[in-house]
Amino acid sequence: MKDFASCFSDHAVRVSDVACSGASSTGASAALVEARSVRSAVTALYRARLSTRKEVLVAVAWCRGHDGAALSVGVGAAPRHALRKKKGGRTLAAGERHVDVFWDLSAAKYGAGPEPTGDFYLAVLVDQEFALLLGDSCGDFVKTFDGGTRPAAEFAMVSRREKVVGPAAYSTRARFRGDGREHEITITCRGAGEAASSDADADAGAGAGAGAKESELAVCVDKKRVVCVKRLRWNFRGNQTIFVEGSPVDMMWDVHDWWFGGEKSSADPSGQAVFMFRTRSALDSRLWLEDDDDHDDHDEALSKDKEQRCSGFSLLIQAFKSP
Repeated sequence: MKDFASCFSDHAVRVSDVACSGASSTGASAALVEARSVRSAVTALYRARLSTRKEVLVAVAWCRGHDGAALSVGVGAAPRHALRKKKGGRTLAAGERHVDVFWDLSAAKYGAGPEPTGDFYLAVLVDQEFALLLGDSCGDFVKTFDGGTRPAAEFAMVSRREKVVGPAAYSTRARFRGDGREHEITITCRGAGEAASSDADADAGAGAGAGAKESELAVCVDKKRVVCVKRLRWNFRGNQTIFVEGSPVDMMWDVHDWWFGGEKSSADPSGQAVFMFRTRSALDSRLWLEDDDDHDDHDEALSKDKEQRCSGFSLLIQAFKSP
């Protein structure tokens, strides 16, 4: 299986009404109350359709560190540019396109994550047209900018990547369809701290160990369990299809470095776990990230196929035990 995080690249969404049966998981909710991971960075990719019918991709990254919140914006294939001031305007280089960015975070309100929750705006103009408008204050900005006469493109978020740091429990809100409602997603990984002792017991001839038997990965949508994976010592990577609003969604996980991190191996010592949700059309006959070992990676047709399979509406969560 191919590394799905690499397909996601630097652009990284929001899960909806689940057509999956399953009992609610009160244990997962309790774990989240006791120890909740902290979202430290978010990268969202938006697709805007201009009045010329041309489409443009706008990447917006929010992060929070010791120096406070930070924002960067990029258009198309151009690298993102850091916007270091709390308020201002800037012209960005983006190939042949003319890009202007205006923002005001001077009075922005924040929750637990790096994204502002209110009293802010971010406006991105591409070729003199509003390609992206974010924030509850953008309406007032548009009116004062040019009297509200400038055209605004249709835009939608197509992918989202969240970086979180903390215990093995995380909650976020997401939606896969633009016209769908937001739903709560919770992910818990139980028993990770017992992996090393389980391996020691196994080496001593004591079998798999209680820790490995009791380990569990649980994914819930609106408190309904939709994915449950046990014995993570052996099942640390995998995928499962759930149905959201009647459509298939591929959910993939890789908790190897979270589980085995710190051991004398190639595992990431920071203990990274990766989870991905991606919508899949009913016409797709196979998992979108299935390997293509028999083809040339530089073949033009294959490149187009890969681009199509990596262009769906996606949510990528990268969790770390430590920064």
